[in-house]
Amino acid sequence: MYGALVTAADSTRTRLRDGVLAAFAPRTGAPSAATILRSVLWPAAILSVLHRSIILTANGNITDDFKPVYRAALNFRRGWDIYNEHFDYVDPHYLYFPGGTLLLAPFGYLPFGPSRYLFILINTVAILLAWYLLLRLFNYTLASVAAPALLLAMFCTESVTSTLVFTNINGCILLLEVLFLRWLLDGRVSRQWWAGLAIGLTLVLKPVLGPLLLLPLLNRQWRALVPAIALPIVINLAALPLVSDPKDFFTRTVPYILGTRDYFNSSIEGNGVYFGLPTWLIVFLRILFTLLAIGSVWLLYRYYRTRDPLFWFTTSSGVLLLWSWLVLSLSQGYYSMMLFPFLMTVVRPNSLIRNWPAWLGIYGFMTLDNWLLFNWMRYGRALQYLKITYGWSLLLIVVFTVLYFRYLDAKAENRLDGGIDPAWLPTEQERASVEA
Repeated sequence: MYGALVTAADSTRTRLRDGVLAAFAPRTGAPSAATILRSVLWPAAILSVLHRSIILTANGNITDDFKPVYRAALNFRRGWDIYNEHFDYVDPHYLYFPGGTLLLAPFGYLPFGPSRYLFILINTVAILLAWYLLLRLFNYTLASVAAPALLLAMFCTESVTSTLVFTNINGCILLLEVLFLRWLLDGRVSRQWWAGLAIGLTLVLKPVLGPLLLLPLLNRQWRALVPAIALPIVINLAALPLVSDPKDFFTRTVPYILGTRDYFNSSIEGNGVYFGLPTWLIVFLRILFTLLAIGSVWLLYRYYRTRDPLFWFTTSSGVLLLWSWLVLSLSQGYYSMMLFPFLMTVVRPNSLIRNWPAWLGIYGFMTLDNWLLFNWMRYGRALQYLKITYGWSLLLIVVFTVLYFRYLDAKAENRLDGGIDPAWLPTEQERASVEA
């Protein structure tokens, strides 16, 4: 009996050893490029997720977006004043609407440490879900090279890193944005209601995705607009009687939100005020980028809305968000993570960002690189503080330029009725026949 047990144990150890070592054993044939890339990218991607979500967040940062959130949630629970911030300080301020305060109130029932780590966990999971849904939106699976490549790219960016380290809610906003686009693309009427609920929930928390409401409006998906508008109104109205100082929100916080601050603000006006640009130049730049956005959205609407809905929705979302961050009064660098659906269009044959100027701009607002020059602060400060604004600006210029020249080429070749994609690109029907 004992001998049989020993033999069985030895056999089990041998099978386990052979199974583990099989991954390191010489192959009978050369591995494919995809296999090699997956082997390289998956470890780096997984460790990047762990590093950003555990190591960096445990160390923390001088900037802590969660402290004012926790203070507001705690005060809401105790019935104390919430909207009594001292806006003369440059510390992170609590700017959520009363409805957002109501949604975030449960975090006030835990001690600060566990509450913060729960907040980080929720946003990390939200980013991972958004990553998976983006893969599926563009017809990739977890077995593809795109899976680890996209995961690594997302967690190496400044926007995701800062969101987790500063403990911000942008991860949840990104997930709801991807769900919004996914449900609008679904085609079923019931999914329009869900899309409206998704973006409506983001508007309860912060209005960063507000410009995307233009997409269902232009696409004649009216049902999505109903919950998108009604949900924030209902939740905020329900929250107002529960907040001890609702008047202060309108007299103190709203004017600050609508104003322009000259720190931690990557908008044209914010940087213009900080660097002392003349008012006429700030106004000119805001008008210029508004016209570029209008031209881009019109060309996308006219030539892609029905021919390529995925390209239309994701690219138009990028244009609208870039415009809003540049032209409106307040925008911050880590908002850039909302551009992931747009940046994912690089895998499409008709992508507008398959060129080096586009990725020069993307480097500006996605990189963690610090461009401060301590020996020449006059120049280093401009390089560091303007790189996000420069990046957004360059990317919007690239999008309009590519679309405009595609339009001119198609018009010169008398093929506007077939769209403005380059003539060498296969049509949707040709691609479908090849795949079949």
